Amino acid sequence: MTQITDHLASIRRRIESALARSDRKATAVTIVAVSKRQTADAITTAAAAGLTQFGENYLQEGLEKITAVENPAIDWHFVGRVQSNKTRSIAASFSWVQTIDQKRIAERLNAQRPDNLDPLNVLIQMNLDQEPQKAGIGTDELLPLAEHISQLSRLHLRGVMAMPPADQSPSEKRASFLALAAEAGRLKSHGFDIDTISMGMSSDFELAIECGSNCVRLGTAIFGPRPTIPA
Repeated sequence: MTQITDHLASIRRRIESALARSDRKATAVTIVAVSKRQTADAITTAAAAGLTQFGENYLQEGLEKITAVENPAIDWHFVGRVQSNKTRSIAASFSWVQTIDQKRIAERLNAQRPDNLDPLNVLIQMNLDQEPQKAGIGTDELLPLAEHISQLSRLHLRGVMAMPPADQSPSEKRASFLALAAEAGRLKSHGFDIDTISMGMSSDFELAIECGSNCVRLGTAIFGPRPTIPA
């Protein structure tokens, strides 16, 4: 508990400093704790320290933790690649999906979102650096996909997300972050009522905030190194 609490106190100070550097003192930043390979106990500890947003990359692992933690105050974000044969479980168990990049995936999530739940919050994943190994759309696909999602009543388009290349220099990463923020601005200029720019992870969240992020996805910065998987 002490380690996670100490980590969060440091993270919040760093967020405040990044907001001040970018004249965004009054702007809130959502911390999504990416709990891949972390235990249910670690998640419970982080929740007790004040976190309410948690992200999982893999469906089965995420479902097991949702059941084990059983905390209605937590909003669960799916932050991995969405496979079409897993959309039903994702639609039923998560509050957010941050990685929409195909119309057919959006349609399946919409059709399979239970009627007794609020619309599923979704972000469009962009791949502005055109990395072939990563999911995400280019700039020419953004408006058509956003328009399509806006017609789906069980989805709520909240904004955009991206993961710039890990090996970029600080100046290159800044350019990538600013490009995503510009795409969010383009959506707003076309009348989309979005409020979320999800960019920035443990190694670069301060720079991302300086460039406009209001949602950062943090794993090791909160929990420390991920547990290794036994051979």
